[in-house]
Amino acid sequence: MAFVPKKTKEKIPCTYKSIYIKEELAKKIEQIAKDNDTSFNNVVISMIEECLKDDKDYKEQ
Repeated sequence: MAFVPKKTKEKIPCTYKSIYIKEELAKKIEQIAKDNDTSFNNVVISMIEECLKDDKDYKEQ
């Protein structure tokens, strides 16, 4: 199943972080954002949250 970013939520307390990623990866994320009419940041956060959710499910087994 293809990855689909979550819809943007209401504003909640957040913090700024910088990440250093390969240019090729950034281009792939930008394309996903464009295809889903959302931001680069929303795609990255959606991916992280999905991975952490999967990690939680794995640890509960």
